[in-house]
Amino acid sequence: MQLRRADVVAGALILLDAEGLDALTMRKLAAQLGVQAGGLYWHFKNKSALLGAMADEIVAPLAAEPAPGSWDAQLTEFGHRYRQALLSHRDGARVVAGTYVTEPNTVRGGEMTMRILIEAGFPVERAGWAIFAAGYYVLGHCIEEQAQLAEGDWAERGAGLPDSALKEAFETTIRARPEERFAYGMELILDGMRARLGEARP
Repeated sequence: MQLRRADVVAGALILLDAEGLDALTMRKLAAQLGVQAGGLYWHFKNKSALLGAMADEIVAPLAAEPAPGSWDAQLTEFGHRYRQALLSHRDGARVVAGTYVTEPNTVRGGEMTMRILIEAGFPVERAGWAIFAAGYYVLGHCIEEQAQLAEGDWAERGAGLPDSALKEAFETTIRARPEERFAYGMELILDGMRARLGEARP
C-alpha cells in the first residue's frame, strides 16, 4: 500500500506520544512506518514541514465553531479547547510553538477567532495582536504544564527559597490544579481585552 501524507502525520504523532519530541527523527519515523527515510521526503521536504503538519493535526479541535454566546465566552471556550488539544499529545505545545503554519485547521481556527473579535469591535490589527497574546499564554502555560508532568513534583524546587511571600506563592502555585491556574490566567487576559475594547468604543 502506498504511503500517504496522512499516514506519515499519524505515525509521527504515535512516535511523539511514545518517545517525545526530542526523540522524533525522520529516520526513526521511517523505520516505524516500514519505509526508507527518503520515502518521507515525497510528502515533507524536511522535518520542519512535518512538524507543521503535526501541529495542524494537534489543533484540529479549533476548527469547530464555538458555542453561541458573547465574544469573551467564545474566546474563553477557544482558550480551553486549545489547551486540551495541546495536552492531548506528549510535547504537543512544543510541537505547535513557533510553527506559524497555513494548514487548514490552523487557518480556520485563526479566521474564527479574528471574526469573533472584529465583530466585537476590535480593529483588525489589534484583533491580531490580541489573538497572538492569548495564544502565547496558552502555549506557554501548556509547555510549563507538560514539563511539570514529565519531570515530576516541582514543589521541592522551592525549598531553597528564603521564607518569604515569594516562597509561599511558588509553593501554592505549583500545588494548585493546573486547570485552575490556567482559567485564572485566561480571565486576566480577557479582563484586559474587555478594558481595551471599552476604551475603543465611543
